[in-house]
Amino acid sequence: MLNIHNLSVSFGGTYLFEEVTFRLGSGDRVGLVGKNGAGKSTMLKMLAGDFKPDSGTIATEKEVKMGFLRQDIDFEEGRTVLEEAYQAFSEIKRAEFRIDEINHQLATRTDYESQEYSDLIEELGDVTHHYEVLGGYNYVGDTEKILLGLGFKREDFDNLTNTFSGGWRMRIELAKLLLQSNDILLLDEPTNHLDIESIIWLEGFLRNFSGVVVIVSHDKMFLDNVTNRTIEISLGKAYDFNKPYSEYLVLRQEIREKQLATQKNQAKKIEETEKLIEKFRAKASKASMAQSLIKKLDKVERIEVDEDDNSVMNISFPVSQTPGRVVVEAEHVTKAYGEKVILKDISLLVERGSKVAFVGQNGQGKSTFMKAIVNEFEYEGSIKLGHNVQLGYFAQNQAEYLDGEITLLQTMEDAATDTNRSKVRDMLGSFLFRGDDVEKKVKVLSGGERNRLALCKLLLQPINVLVMDEPTNHLDIKSKNVLKAALKQFEGTLLLVSHDRDFLQGMSNIVYEFKDQKIREYLGDINFFLEQKNAMNMREIEKKEVTNSNAKVDKAIKNISYEDQKKAKSLQNRLSKIESQIQQLEKDIQLDDKALSSNFDKHIEDATFFAAYEKKKKDLEQLLQDWENVQLEIEVLNS
Repeated sequence: MLNIHNLSVSFGGTYLFEEVTFRLGSGDRVGLVGKNGAGKSTMLKMLAGDFKPDSGTIATEKEVKMGFLRQDIDFEEGRTVLEEAYQAFSEIKRAEFRIDEINHQLATRTDYESQEYSDLIEELGDVTHHYEVLGGYNYVGDTEKILLGLGFKREDFDNLTNTFSGGWRMRIELAKLLLQSNDILLLDEPTNHLDIESIIWLEGFLRNFSGVVVIVSHDKMFLDNVTNRTIEISLGKAYDFNKPYSEYLVLRQEIREKQLATQKNQAKKIEETEKLIEKFRAKASKASMAQSLIKKLDKVERIEVDEDDNSVMNISFPVSQTPGRVVVEAEHVTKAYGEKVILKDISLLVERGSKVAFVGQNGQGKSTFMKAIVNEFEYEGSIKLGHNVQLGYFAQNQAEYLDGEITLLQTMEDAATDTNRSKVRDMLGSFLFRGDDVEKKVKVLSGGERNRLALCKLLLQPINVLVMDEPTNHLDIKSKNVLKAALKQFEGTLLLVSHDRDFLQGMSNIVYEFKDQKIREYLGDINFFLEQKNAMNMREIEKKEVTNSNAKVDKAIKNISYEDQKKAKSLQNRLSKIESQIQQLEKDIQLDDKALSSNFDKHIEDATFFAAYEKKKKDLEQLLQDWENVQLEIEVLNS
């Protein structure tokens, strides 16, 4: 389906990769891995046709459709969720527009006997048939089904895309890719900004995708669950293995160890042969034998060991000064965007030296609370910083805080003070930006390199409290490990948002779960939090929220007779239906209450409005009673 042959790309005379060759076929789910800056995103851009290689060819089969999920999503302002999702159907929309045009002309023209009128009718038939073949009568329903499957609610469909967080926008883009029926999917760090529930959905979709998937990701668990092949780009070469990521690591190490052992044995034999040659050269009678050995030695193909790039950041976070006992005190913090309440009456106190993790689904207010702490916007309530507190803030969308038009060196020098300006080159070097790298413009850096630069810049200011929102996004696995070690050694206070369980382990002594506008405190590390939630890993927490009630019923059902099982299933189905009706009625009544509060005089004169309003309330009371009765029947049956 996709052939890459002798692909080479260089920047400033240095090869990013050289003469890379591989082939991708249906069913291949490839994890494209390597260090930050190795060329992974560049490879995806070349496969997508956004970027041309210096040499080599990329060949695709005829009429292959390709979808590319980029790191940075740029939506047009003013579109709703539905309107943005409909961008997946450009050809259908063009046909729809032409059908409307023709129908308008047919309705306004009166020259029924003319050839032009006849041509319009014929064209309408052709365009309508094409519209039907493209799926024009199904696309609205398909779009709604996919959006609902990705976690959107119907009331979200008409909201503007710019009112949603990065993770939710990523879901819209995923919906578009799915609706386009692509043959090849190129996904650049798709799990960044996604909550665990979204990652689980994406894993399921990709496992069932019949075409080609190429994924750039630093999420080890995601790669293990999705991929069946790994291509590593390292030091300009590509290493291709038909294994998921963890199995690839083991195999790669085994191959390297065998290469080293074979190389060692070969070197020993070469050394012995060279000694014989020197010995035979000294004797005239053995000269011909020496020449024979020399020729034999020249023909030996020297075994090479695959190079491995083990360079890592050198990072530490020194504490500027000792702050007071209380570093952050939040009281009754409430934040809403329009009518949408994100945080409601949040109060917490963070003491000096605490390591605090914020966890929960996207949109539950973790990043919002972080931004409130660093005073990025207005909110209700108060957040007070303690005596001598000096905050260091790492934002989730770090690229927005860096000027792409200036160099790395300028970025550091502009942020430096008189006391540390002379050290900026050394600091950049410790973050793997060496030599001419410092003269690069920020805009040419990969996502991981930008994160490294942001971390480096963070160290220019005095810090005793670190506020870090998803700091591992875009970082390669080795860099994640270095950052984790540095944060564990940090003697100050840490507030951390992350969905990465491996990264969170051992990092915190307090966990706050953000859910339904509130927070819940767990006095322990992430493992204690997981134990309290009765889950083996972070993924099971969010899956369990959905399946918990069904699991209880299923467990009880296993212990009763077949007839009672049937009855229990029937009761459970009835209970689910009642719960759905209660939920809908509560929403309807809430809307009526809102209408009354906004325009009471208008509605008080409308007798039908109040009759319907009262009926909804009575129906709700009856449904609540029905729910109690059915619940009681289930409990009696289970007992």
